[in-house]
Amino acid sequence: MTEKGIAFESVDYTKEPLSISELKILLQSARLKPQEALRKNEDAYRQYVLDKDLSDEQLICVMVEHPEIIQRPIVTRGSKAVLARPTDKLSELGIE
Repeated sequence: MTEKGIAFESVDYTKEPLSISELKILLQSARLKPQEALRKNEDAYRQYVLDKDLSDEQLICVMVEHPEIIQRPIVTRGSKAVLARPTDKLSELGIE
């Protein structure tokens, strides 16, 4: 985005953790279910999520406690958000 001259603010939620309500809003804005926003190669995923039958609410609580398991980057623009992997998904926000 920097290369394209697009101004943005980066929030590293591993250093500035999201609250439960912030994560819910972010996931809703990106139209993602909690399961779809997980980094499954992380140790915390294997320890706290893998082979556990967690509800969405429970999963969100784990994600807040262990933000390293949240996929990144999630990019927001206005009231919309996308998981920008791959980066061409930014076009869904009108970012070319």
